[in-house]
Amino acid sequence: MKTRHLALAAGTGVLVHAAVLAQPAPYPNRPVRLVIGFAAGGAADYVARSMSEAFSKAMGQPVVVDNKPGNGSSIAADLVAKSPADGYTLLIASPSSISVNPALNPKIGYAPSDLLPVTKITTSPLVLAVNPAAGIGSVPDLIAAAKKEPDKLNYSTSGNGSAPHLGAALFTLLTGAQMTHVPYKGGSLAIQSVMANDTQVTFGTSPSVLPMAKGGRLKVLAVSTRERSPLVPDLPGMREAGLPEYNLEFWYGMFVPAGTPPAVVKKIYEATTVAMQQPSVKAGLAREGTEVSLSSSPDDFSQFLVSDGRFWVDLVKNAKVKVE
Repeated sequence: MKTRHLALAAGTGVLVHAAVLAQPAPYPNRPVRLVIGFAAGGAADYVARSMSEAFSKAMGQPVVVDNKPGNGSSIAADLVAKSPADGYTLLIASPSSISVNPALNPKIGYAPSDLLPVTKITTSPLVLAVNPAAGIGSVPDLIAAAKKEPDKLNYSTSGNGSAPHLGAALFTLLTGAQMTHVPYKGGSLAIQSVMANDTQVTFGTSPSVLPMAKGGRLKVLAVSTRERSPLVPDLPGMREAGLPEYNLEFWYGMFVPAGTPPAVVKKIYEATTVAMQQPSVKAGLAREGTEVSLSSSPDDFSQFLVSDGRFWVDLVKNAKVKVE
């Protein structure tokens, strides 16, 4: 009997040990991939790299920023949407991926519901800028030039359906100005084209435009919000610039594949919040005209996306935006 008890005890010990070994390691236990849909040097890239070190510390694992530009950021969104829902492939996205591109192309390969919202991370105005040699010194000058010779002026964007594309679409909708759209695979490429005078106008993101404007390589006319932005206090808002009906602001947010476990989403949300609240991250983003703007919870971000999505989809329809 004693031998049997010893055998049972030994067997139980083996089973307990095996069960302990079989338990998955706490998340995360390997590097995390942070995917963005634009080329290096643009606003999305700047936001991702500004937060990546602090985010890595908060996650307790290396975070690798992975640029997957193309198709107005939908290539990156599609990649993440189809990745395993395990918390190791994350997406920093803008309204382009979540609302605009699916509205522009229903056959895009993914649906917004394939991506689970975690939190908004930043918000900022666009900056209307022109080539200094274009002879355009104000918003009324731009409207007059575009109306005088329709489609002669070219405007660059970071891709079809991007925030700069929609910013220009709203401008043409409100003013009747006609310009030719030239899409690129990222904000830095779009800005370079204006500086080279291959295009003359852009509604660029602050991190892409402001450094070049400070160097005199671009002339900035206004920010896209109705009033002056505290992020870029030296630039007039659209009301002051002569177009009071115009008001546009865009954001970046964190997303994961649908089906990601709630505990993993919670960890990513908490780590993102910690990272974005670091003074060095806030200061670095503010220098480039971008403000940290966090959701109070993943559910809060989901609710925000419902009303925000209606705005962008309505703009696509009303401005008759098409993939070019």
